[in-house]
Amino acid sequence: MGEPLGQLKVMVVQGKRLVIRDFKSSDPYVVVKLGNQTAKTKVINSCLNPVWNEELTFSLTEPVGVLNFEVFDKDRFKADDKMGHAHVNLQPIVSAARLRKILGFSSGETTLRKVVPDNDNCLVGDSSICCVNGEVVQSVWLRLGGVESGEIEVKIKFIDPLETPSK
Repeated sequence: MGEPLGQLKVMVVQGKRLVIRDFKSSDPYVVVKLGNQTAKTKVINSCLNPVWNEELTFSLTEPVGVLNFEVFDKDRFKADDKMGHAHVNLQPIVSAARLRKILGFSSGETTLRKVVPDNDNCLVGDSSICCVNGEVVQSVWLRLGGVESGEIEVKIKFIDPLETPSK
């Protein structure tokens, strides 16, 4: 494991237009992976537009990697069905956090960087990385790959261990 950079708080907000994997619906949950760290949300029964609003925490180290998301349909008697996957490159949010530190933003809201959809990411649309009262945050909608439809909304917050919250 490389040099520690800080913590990543990942809020899995919601999904929309998820695929049907049971008879009429699905029982979705999300598995989030960063390197060898894994966390997952609760299962939302019989829902194709679930709202999780769950925060998962990861340790972020150099080299900065990719945050992976896999959506599954929970099945009682057989293996869970895949409902799509997506990923976010974490380099832009780490770079924005370094910029925030150099510029010294600590209050208000400032856009530090925009990330646009391309072949290397799963973004549905442009995503802004902002400094909100000293915290570096990215809100993003991700298109799920490997399936006919589906998107998930995620909010990523970078927590620098060297920064003490100002009160």
